[in-house]
Amino acid sequence: MRDPITAPALLSVDLDALARNYRTLGQVSGLPVHPVVKADGYGLGAQAVAKRLMGEGADTFFVARAAEGLRLRSALGPQGAGGPVIYVLDGCREDEANALKAADLRPVLNHPSQMQAWAAAGGETCGLQIDTGMNRLGVRPEDAPEAFDGLALVLTHLACADDPQNPMNRRQRDLFAGVVGRYPGVIRSFANSSGCFLGPDFAFDAVRPGICLYGGGPEGRPDARIAAVATLTARVLQVRDVPAGESVGYSQGYFADRPIRVATVAAGYADGLLRAYSPAGAVFIAGETRSLLGRVSMDVCAVDVTGLDVAVGDPVELFGPNRLLDDAAAAAGTISYELLTSITPRVPRAYSQ
Repeated sequence: MRDPITAPALLSVDLDALARNYRTLGQVSGLPVHPVVKADGYGLGAQAVAKRLMGEGADTFFVARAAEGLRLRSALGPQGAGGPVIYVLDGCREDEANALKAADLRPVLNHPSQMQAWAAAGGETCGLQIDTGMNRLGVRPEDAPEAFDGLALVLTHLACADDPQNPMNRRQRDLFAGVVGRYPGVIRSFANSSGCFLGPDFAFDAVRPGICLYGGGPEGRPDARIAAVATLTARVLQVRDVPAGESVGYSQGYFADRPIRVATVAAGYADGLLRAYSPAGAVFIAGETRSLLGRVSMDVCAVDVTGLDVAVGDPVELFGPNRLLDDAAAAAGTISYELLTSITPRVPRAYSQ
């Protein structure tokens, strides 16, 4: 990997801001916070994220894939030596049950066949997911098993928590409450990031936030309670004057109706700058928010810098504290989750405490 100091694009991760968001979610929910660090910590680096959150008191993490759990366990150490509890949301297949057990990973079982595979491998501690209406993973409430040895956690997943008024939230809550009574002494986990803000009726025993830890608002828009964690910047490669009537980028994606000054910036879709930013995207440069011009290409994008003092090498904030993550996502017609997890490996990650 190139030295992040000289890389033309850089993803900076503010671990202090991450820690503030962790504390905020604990205060808002009044519950222990069990962070979700799947997809390599939402693109920010699961190992760095988890290590900092362990320093804040986090002792239980969630990943999606077994391979993610194995990497995280290797980095953080075994439970008996100070390593955290790690749950795997996919559950377990028959061919991976032994590896999960050996690494002391806990599958969140989603189907009777997974329960059988885990038992056949001599698996011990695990979780159980109840499907309360998302129809994605988990056993339906009417099919939920009775309590069994080794069950330490029961959870469900909210489908519409980013819309607090949606009646689906209450429907899921009531279904979950009707099932979990059969599992006395087991940790009950209901709220995701947005669910942390739904109020005490939605609080059970622990929350599982993801996006709000990393800077996304609970309703898909900026929220003053959530600090920006990730800042994606890129450098200006060239500045040019474009006469009126000429075009910028592939397929003549933008026509200049007046003389303009254009900065070519070292970020494109091969870095994770979504092509969908065309034509509504914007960046923060030289103290102002300025529009992208034409199509985002593989390695570069073009920015209108008319009237600004901009030179080669100047930084451009694609999202961060001045161009908030949720605003940037909305401009691309997507959500903050996709923006973060789309940042590719060729963009170095740099961490600040």
